Formats: sequence, C-alpha cells, structure tokens
Amino acid sequence: MDNLWLKIKFWTKLSITALVALYIAFFVGKNSDRTARFWYWYNRDYTIKILALAAAAFVGGIVATLLVRTTFTTLRQFHSMRSRARTERLERDVADMKAKAAMLQVKSPTTQSAPPPDVE
Repeated sequence: MDNLWLKIKFWTKLSITALVALYIAFFVGKNSDRTARFWYWYNRDYTIKILALAAAAFVGGIVATLLVRTTFTTLRQFHSMRSRARTERLERDVADMKAKAAMLQVKSPTTQSAPPPDVE
C-alpha cells in the first residue's frame, strides 16, 4: 500500500512540474517578441520587451522580500538585545543589593543584651 502512495505522489509531482515547465515555455514563446512602454521617471518612457520586464519584476520582488525579511529579523534582534541587557542590568542590581546586605553588620548570637524591660 505504501508503494502505491509513493507512486501517486511521484506522478503528481512530475505532472505538476511538467505543466509548470509547459506554461513557462508558452510564456516565453508568446512574450519574447512583444514590447511594452515602461514609465520610469517624469517624461521618460522606455520601450522594453515584456519578457525582460517580467523578469525584472520577479527579481525585484525577490529582493524586496529579502529586504523586508531582513528588516524584521534585525528589529527582532534589537528587541531581544534590549531585553537581554535589561535582564542583565536587573541581575547586577540584585547582586549588588545582596552584596551590600551581606556587608551589613549583624549582631553575633554570642553577645546577649539585657532583656527588654517589661512595660505595664
């Protein structure tokens, strides 16, 4: 039974890959000779092949996605860095307070003082 599911999975992946490759071939064939007017800046229109424009848009989308992802990762790292620094500062403060508390003189148990007077 496992063998059947592996075969179905393989042929499904192969069919989808073949359909995508066929679509890409038709896309390239139909758009290789077509041109479009592309506006880049004020009073500047460029005539460019649609295939090159689509490729540039695809690459631009990839670059923009990577930049946005890197930005969010950097912001997350800054947040964790601030949190870690705040935690370390609080730990140092607690350690300093404990050290100061340890330095306070404590009455030794051998020294006994007079019992407090009874107040009636």
